[in-house]
Amino acid sequence: MSPTPVNSAPIHPPVDTEESDLRVSERKTSAAGAKAVAISMKRSLAEQGVVKTAKNLLTMNQVDGFDCMSCAWPDPAPGERHTAEFCENGAKAVSWEGDRRRVTPEFFAEHSIADLRDRSAHWLESQGRLTHPMVRRAGGTHYEPISWDDAFDLVGTHLRALSSPDEALFYTSGRASNEAAFVYQLFARAYGTNNLPDCSNMCHESTSVGLAEAIGVGKGSVSLQDLHDADLIVISGQNPGTNHPRMLSALETAKKNGARILAVNPLPEAGLFKFDNPQTPRGMSGIGTHLADEFLQIRSNGDLALWQAFGHLLLAAEDRDPGSVLDRDFIERHTNGFEAYAAHVKDLDRDAVVAATGLTWGEIEKAAEMLATSKRIVNCWAMGITQHRHGTQNVQQIANLLLMRGNFGRPGAGICPLRGHSNVQGDRTVGITELPKEDMPARLDARFGIASPRKPGHSAVEALAAMASGDARALIALGGNLAVAMPDPQACFAAFRKLDLAVHILTKFNRSCLLPARETIILPCLGRTELDMQAGGPQWVTVEDSMSMVHASRGRLKPASDDLKSEPAIIAAMAKATRPAG
Repeated sequence: MSPTPVNSAPIHPPVDTEESDLRVSERKTSAAGAKAVAISMKRSLAEQGVVKTAKNLLTMNQVDGFDCMSCAWPDPAPGERHTAEFCENGAKAVSWEGDRRRVTPEFFAEHSIADLRDRSAHWLESQGRLTHPMVRRAGGTHYEPISWDDAFDLVGTHLRALSSPDEALFYTSGRASNEAAFVYQLFARAYGTNNLPDCSNMCHESTSVGLAEAIGVGKGSVSLQDLHDADLIVISGQNPGTNHPRMLSALETAKKNGARILAVNPLPEAGLFKFDNPQTPRGMSGIGTHLADEFLQIRSNGDLALWQAFGHLLLAAEDRDPGSVLDRDFIERHTNGFEAYAAHVKDLDRDAVVAATGLTWGEIEKAAEMLATSKRIVNCWAMGITQHRHGTQNVQQIANLLLMRGNFGRPGAGICPLRGHSNVQGDRTVGITELPKEDMPARLDARFGIASPRKPGHSAVEALAAMASGDARALIALGGNLAVAMPDPQACFAAFRKLDLAVHILTKFNRSCLLPARETIILPCLGRTELDMQAGGPQWVTVEDSMSMVHASRGRLKPASDDLKSEPAIIAAMAKATRPAG
């Protein structure tokens, strides 16, 4: 019997039983503690061994070490870092990358693509690190090895054959370094397209757009020290214990310095209430530090109503006691549109706010009192605020409240969007965007002698639509698992199979690789923990954290395979193969 053609097999992935086996237990009442340490060590030792575990964990987030790939939480200043400057998530991410298991050409000879498609996502990634460039040829049922030079030539041949550069898509994961991302966007623009969709399109795009309109830049305005010095920290749509565990240490410091914490979230996450710091006797004993002073269990998507209600109540408090709440001097000198905003929130429908938020008016008034009586406010949020139909407006309403209070440019105060991927902020800074402003392409043209396109490119959603319609014929993915990351995986799976070329630059195999284009190439790259030794000596890269600080990241470990190349080297070689005379 002839094998089922790869592109005609069912596109439904198997159910990941490890993830779908739901269990109900008592709600946890604290985050971290001794259990987090035990789980981290167990996983690290099992996947990396004793020596690699020690080397990785003790150099992660250190001045001369590598930057954690788990999230974008900022590092303390040099001299203020703990010996163990990592969390359970960071230890898990490093163990994942430092896996001692290997996915070799022999693995792909043994397993067909159809066979691998029946495996769970957990099983696929648990096979270990990729060691050699691989290709699935047109009509093939297996991946087979290919030399680096032949792989680059194949990429160049496909890209040169497209009828328009806009038929190519250059996707970026937020884990790529600044250097890799810069070369990547330069490659795309020299080739002739702004099709640079990235993971930010799916997470903090509302922040980038909302803040750019509200304060002129799509980034936060605080430092780590500002959190330590704040009078009030508001945490909206974010679960620090799960998403940014090292933030718990900053919140603990802030509480010791007298700060209050207001938490707004649909679920009462353990990390919002109590932190058992595993680096202190108090935390290890279970006494811990209580965090949230007030918790508003808001109804999902009720944030816009809540923040307008806060504005309404602050204006009412100012009317009762002029000069006690609003920073009039700041408003007059640094803002515009205040009168229109004030008129908008003045006649608020309280019943509509209560219905939208699921809160009582008394709860809202109590939280507003915290905002009115705190001079230095830091407002933090994550994707619970941004991933909504009203995400941009949510962000702008949060900014409005801080502008009213004069909480920009003041120590201990400001706006703090918390990014998930470790360098999604940096990728945007160095040019990963489908909507470049004129100054960036103009500077690229002047510096590199290219003719950058000015036509807007595709976002992530638009890129998938172009794949589905046949308007896009080639996809290069710098990391990530795009087909699974999008909201409608089934539509994505079908779209991937219409491509002529798909290129995946990865450390580990994932499900996107099992949705082959006519020809699909896997290019294994160095991980962030690994040493990139070149003729000029050991190389290093940089990343930018959520607070716009740029960190050097230096890998120290022997690479998982002698055949691995760095992301910048892979991108540069593809560009050279595509533009051999450029």
